Amino acid sequence: MKMLDYLPLVSLCVGGWAVVNGILHDVFVLLSEHGKKYDRDLLRLLMDGHILITCGVMQMLAYTGLRGNENWGYYVSGAACISLLVYCAMIFPFLKSMFTILLNAALLVLLIINFSKQ
Repeated sequence: MKMLDYLPLVSLCVGGWAVVNGILHDVFVLLSEHGKKYDRDLLRLLMDGHILITCGVMQMLAYTGLRGNENWGYYVSGAACISLLVYCAMIFPFLKSMFTILLNAALLVLLIINFSKQ
């Protein structure tokens, strides 16, 4: 089997990584000092976790479409990768999420290669 044959599983795992990190982020924010007061800072921090969870779920849902080599699977997973890469670029001065960048860049490259071969 070629690496591209594992594309659906890669999308599922990268998405799972984002979902777990988003949930952990929100849990730790709520347990921190920020979680004691409902304000703009708390909402902004919770939105960071929400972005991770939402994009991760999109990548996980794309598993079915990618397994069937359907275009929507590529579009959904690709949109989530691009969204997470933009998010990581925006927070890079504060948090250098190199592993998240690496995972999503690699998945995006695999998506583009496999999509161009169909």
